[in-house]
Amino acid sequence: MKRVDDFRLTLGKKELVPLIIGGMGVDISTAELALEAARLGGIGHISDAMVQDVSDRRFDTEFVKEKTKFYKHNIDNSDKRVVQFDLGRLAEATKLHVGQTMEAKRGDGMIFVNCMEKLTMNGPRDTLQVRLNSALDAGIDGITLSAGLHLGSFALMADHPRFRDAKLGIIVSSVRALQLFLRKTARLNRLPDFVIIEGPLAGGHLGFGMDWAQYDLGTILDEIALYLKTEQLDIPLVAAGGIFTGSDATAFLERGAAALQVATRFTVANECGLPDKVKQEYFRASEDDIIVNTVSPTGYPMRMLKSTPAIGSGIRPNCEAYGYLLDGAGSCAYINAYNQQIALHPDGKNISVSDKTCLCTHMRNYNCWTCGSTTYRLKDTTRKLADGSYQTLSAEHIFKDYQFSVDQHIALPA
Repeated sequence: MKRVDDFRLTLGKKELVPLIIGGMGVDISTAELALEAARLGGIGHISDAMVQDVSDRRFDTEFVKEKTKFYKHNIDNSDKRVVQFDLGRLAEATKLHVGQTMEAKRGDGMIFVNCMEKLTMNGPRDTLQVRLNSALDAGIDGITLSAGLHLGSFALMADHPRFRDAKLGIIVSSVRALQLFLRKTARLNRLPDFVIIEGPLAGGHLGFGMDWAQYDLGTILDEIALYLKTEQLDIPLVAAGGIFTGSDATAFLERGAAALQVATRFTVANECGLPDKVKQEYFRASEDDIIVNTVSPTGYPMRMLKSTPAIGSGIRPNCEAYGYLLDGAGSCAYINAYNQQIALHPDGKNISVSDKTCLCTHMRNYNCWTCGSTTYRLKDTTRKLADGSYQTLSAEHIFKDYQFSVDQHIALPA
């Protein structure tokens, strides 16, 4: 009976354990979590979502404080067009986060950064270009392009000296999305080094509509594999979404995937950035507690626990401090929904916004409890303690359980 460890992911001259920990933002996939994956011979992700705030937490910088002070005059203004990111400070924060992580790396694995196109930051092209190129400057092993089609993202890096050296890949949820990306980037003569196929059971933002349940990861994997074979393209495919055990992972490897991206089980790792009280919410969750809704201002459906405090919250938009989802016109779907409620309740009291949420503030405060479809099974991976709480696990324990387990077995902690 085969195990994940019987397979290897080849990227250039590197042979890796075919396990990738997904890039959960904001700093849920911490540097510590990514470093453990790399030490164990796999791939770990950090996320550059709200990177200035992440830098402030990690390195005691004051990027958010300085930005808030600069735009303090605009806090009560519903028009956020003036709220811009200083590109130099954005580059500095990215280089700190990425550079310090890379300096700490040990082992034979790799560390990638997850880069969301939907973080438009009131300057979609310029801010994305700075984030991508600053990560390359800081020595990142690879970049995973997520949350968007990224039709122009390769071009934003094309002049960087590491454009053909770093491992660059993209997350897609359909063969159509991959076709569009490859067609748009063909003139650069630079194929992606890997493609992550994220199915409908993944956590957080989904690359589907609210008809997500009609799709299946295995079918999408087969469709994309057939397309690449027809086009005579050799690009490693990574399956992601709902892969809970080593046996689940092995089944996808035997089906033709080159690796697996996993995340849900690592949300309760000691190295994960979620507060312990939130990890316990994940452990206690039942299957009925997991929902898919459209409260994200990005326009993508999002899977989360239905008890997440972000749902229905009517907090004032905090764009002067954050503003990562402001589009190129300085707007955001949450701001629009909030302003509609203010018009109905001019005193600003007891405001509840049900159709959208202030994703920046709630993700920053760990009050948006995004999760994978298998979160309700997390309690089966550990032990319940005498006080009724559940024992959290080391990332190494979870990683090795994926790597070596067979027959749907899950190793409990000692």
